[in-house]
Amino acid sequence: MSTSTPQIILVATDADQVFDGIDAALADSSTQVARVTAGREVLAAVRSLAPVLVVLDLQIGNMGGVATCMGLRNEESFGRIDPQNVLILLDRSADVFIAGQAGADGWLIKPLNSLRVRKAVKQILSGGTYTEGEEASEEVLPVTAESS
Repeated sequence: MSTSTPQIILVATDADQVFDGIDAALADSSTQVARVTAGREVLAAVRSLAPVLVVLDLQIGNMGGVATCMGLRNEESFGRIDPQNVLILLDRSADVFIAGQAGADGWLIKPLNSLRVRKAVKQILSGGTYTEGEEASEEVLPVTAESS
């Protein structure tokens, strides 16, 4: 029997299907997936649960994932909470820009699958980022005489 405390991943979504998919992909003996159903509940849950990752659905009642992420980043900047790893679940690729502006460590575009969820979480928890969508994969190419 293991005596170590499982790491907690906090998921903020009011969609049962989204939570069930993330829980199935991530929950095991070393990881507990907790849930809140409103963006306004995230800060209190972060303070009480100390999650290793906060997963925010883009649409969560009256305070969505972007506003919630910005709120967490604001609390961090004032030293009121420890820095948080944040993954936002986007509804469409057009939402990539706002996820980046919110300061998220990564984002996934729905529909989700277990492989992509686990890959994103692993990447973020190892100190990296994970992004999807056109803006995430665009490369800046140097301008040369031939290309102008």
